[in-house]
Amino acid sequence: MHASSLRHKHITALVEHWIANGNTPGTLQNYMSDIRWWAEKVGKTHLMHPSNEHYGIPSRDHTPRDKAQFLGEDAFLRIKNDYVRMSVRLQQAFGLRREESIKFRPSYADQVHFIQLKGSWTKGGRPRDIPIAEPSQRELLDQVHEFAGSGSLIPPESLYKHQLRRYEHHIGKAGLNNLHGLRHGYAQRRYLRLTGWYPPSGGGLKFSELTKRQQEIDQEVRLKISRELGHNRIEITRVYLG
Repeated sequence: MHASSLRHKHITALVEHWIANGNTPGTLQNYMSDIRWWAEKVGKTHLMHPSNEHYGIPSRDHTPRDKAQFLGEDAFLRIKNDYVRMSVRLQQAFGLRREESIKFRPSYADQVHFIQLKGSWTKGGRPRDIPIAEPSQRELLDQVHEFAGSGSLIPPESLYKHQLRRYEHHIGKAGLNNLHGLRHGYAQRRYLRLTGWYPPSGGGLKFSELTKRQQEIDQEVRLKISRELGHNRIEITRVYLG
């Protein structure tokens, strides 16, 4: 195929693939902008429907409240330190806090079907478990095992405070900041996976617009996600999910 071999079926297949991967509406909007640019360059703008909602992508009137982040491979490659890059990958894949991702020790954490976090790694000293629900999560954990062995994502010759400074340096050099949004992205993807619909912060329906059964599912899923994030309070999910 050539770059000009763009068909409507290709656009539809791509969107379905991106949605299945749990990308946030904001990310999908950016991807659609890329396709529209492509279509314009090859003279096939007539193939693109003017509304993203036509492709099942929610509108962006939620954008001011949506803090979700999802880093592509190009962003990870800009992080030149291997330890820092692995930590950031864990933040995205499991919604870990920065400190948890730096202190992460795969030989302890990996329990086959879930990861367990030590209290000494977490905020408030509360240990918790996070399910391994996606093949990509298992693949990442295997990579972390191979990289860190029986150690953690702090180099053997360093202390946590040294690695934290190194983390901040390399994140800044990569043009990234405030990666707390990766936890928002994790929460939104988990919500979509567990309910089958987007959360309000991701362009989905408000709680009052859900059916009674959907409201029950919403509350069950929010509590589950809250525990996975280490909060244990359903109210806190409003920050992540709307």
